Amino acid sequence: GDPGSGPLARLAPLPAGAPARPAFAAVEQRYAPYLVTLADMVNDIDDSDTELRGFMAGGWWRTPSEPFNARIMEHVATLAWFHGADRPWNPYRHDPALLARLDAAIGYYLRLQHDDGSWPEYSPDERSRAATAFALGYLSKTLHELRAARVLPDRGAEISAALHRAMTWFLDPGNTGIWQDGMVEFANQPAAGLAGAAKALNLDPDAGLRRLLDDRIAYFAAHAQSPAGFLYEPRGMDIAYNLNVTLTELHEIHTEVGAPVLLPVVRRLAEWLAYTVVPEPDGAGLVSFASGAARTPMYFLDAVTPDRQQRDLGSVFCRTVPQLRVFYPAREDRDAQRAAWAAAPEPVAPLAPGDTNPRIPANIPYGEGYPTRRQRDVAIAGLPAVRFSRFTELRVDPQDQHYLFLRRPSYYLQAFLGTRPNGVVRAGLGLLWHPAAGTFVHGGQSSNTECWATVLPNGGTDGASNLTPAYHDGPVAAGPVVAPDQVAVVRGDLGLRWTTTGGNVTVAALFTDTGLVREIATTMDAVEQVPLVLRPDDDVRWSTGSEVVFGAPAAATATSLTITRGDVTLTIDWGREAAASVTPAARTYFLDASRRLHVLRVPHGRAGRIAYTFASGSWA
Repeated sequence: GDPGSGPLARLAPLPAGAPARPAFAAVEQRYAPYLVTLADMVNDIDDSDTELRGFMAGGWWRTPSEPFNARIMEHVATLAWFHGADRPWNPYRHDPALLARLDAAIGYYLRLQHDDGSWPEYSPDERSRAATAFALGYLSKTLHELRAARVLPDRGAEISAALHRAMTWFLDPGNTGIWQDGMVEFANQPAAGLAGAAKALNLDPDAGLRRLLDDRIAYFAAHAQSPAGFLYEPRGMDIAYNLNVTLTELHEIHTEVGAPVLLPVVRRLAEWLAYTVVPEPDGAGLVSFASGAARTPMYFLDAVTPDRQQRDLGSVFCRTVPQLRVFYPAREDRDAQRAAWAAAPEPVAPLAPGDTNPRIPANIPYGEGYPTRRQRDVAIAGLPAVRFSRFTELRVDPQDQHYLFLRRPSYYLQAFLGTRPNGVVRAGLGLLWHPAAGTFVHGGQSSNTECWATVLPNGGTDGASNLTPAYHDGPVAAGPVVAPDQVAVVRGDLGLRWTTTGGNVTVAALFTDTGLVREIATTMDAVEQVPLVLRPDDDVRWSTGSEVVFGAPAAATATSLTITRGDVTLTIDWGREAAASVTPAARTYFLDASRRLHVLRVPHGRAGRIAYTFASGSWA
């Protein structure tokens, strides 16, 4: 395109007192923060007579904030939407200054495209799977808006040609950067490209590309989902990406293709996700299997989240996949939240640079489907950890990833064993939850100080190693070995042995109906590290009788630590006197910070035996 001719008119700020909150339809309140930020974003667009003309400067979206990063330009779809939106609260409809700056930004975005159809993200010559996938979505949405408003026909033709080149590159089965043999990595990225291609082909049909799209959707279904049930991020499980990003893209694919072609994938994903979370009995929300996540851990999910969530588009699946209802606020709660927002007297706050995710406004037209509170309660009651009191579920991925979900009458436990998909996963035990009292132990991801593990003198842990597992029907020393595909048959005591790659830590664990015992053997002095999730009203005491105060560091020479929460007591007993400590950590849980991580550390030399035992009732 033409590099332009000097300064562009600036977009006028909103009038004083605008927008009026009650003017927004409830489902469109999420546009409001973008509306009040729009002029600042748009006026940061470079209008110089240089090759940077049209670059969206200001650091509003994505890093690195460099002129070669095509992802920064994704807000062209946001600008195009506001230019076309006929709403009483939108003064920018058909605004010529907005259109001129949008035109420059599109021109810049298109100039970044390589001849092969791909776009760069982290370096100028990169052929980025992510940048190209998301460009397909944002540019097709932009083209849709330009055509609807009957503006910029020449620019629209350029976008159309750019989308054709991008689809030719992206949908090519020989493009192994996207369509790996055996496993499609970073599943959210190909999903986004498929959704964008489907929209682009609705705008400009092409029979050959449509056949490739259908073929790649089938390939995605066959290769982006682990047999364990999760969608690969990058090569392991990741609850946050699956829920927040990929699930929303699968709905876009269904909408643009006009058929629920990936519904079996969604159903298997929902069934997997149900094992990865536990509800707090007071209704605060869910705690999830964070230590096993290979990308961005979701430590918890509030029962009612703030209303600017990319995740919420996935709520449209709640009707057809009821297991997903636990992951979204109840409709009544969201309605009340939105009514309160509309009635609030203060002005709508603008978004900070970097916090302007364009997916949120782009998702709004695709709808929502929050469950009723009753539907959500029923779904929570149907979570495996809640519904059953006894099962042994082992999900194994062909890359030697073992995800163990163990329910016994007193507790639910999550663990990862085998080969870690990358360095951020922490192997070993990850979560310990009681059905009446909630979460007691919760391991962290990508940290050797917040995982449930054996800590060596150099600070390393067995959690940061691959762990070779062996499963036993009964105690490790006496019970027969059970093959992984037969572990589900073990209904009584499960024995589990694991060894680090270097052999410096060996653990033999026994899981009984009332708790578990860890027997640890190490080649050097070691420490049992237990990431406890405590509440201010928990009664926490050393065996000496002295109290551990919530939020304060504590130390004692003791033989055990007892946590009493309501009628339930968890005793952690290491059997002989040791100089133990409890250290509060920075991490809190839920919007109200009603729980806090406190890390128990117990030195045990080269051998330790630590028993975790639950008891309930006044006799505890």
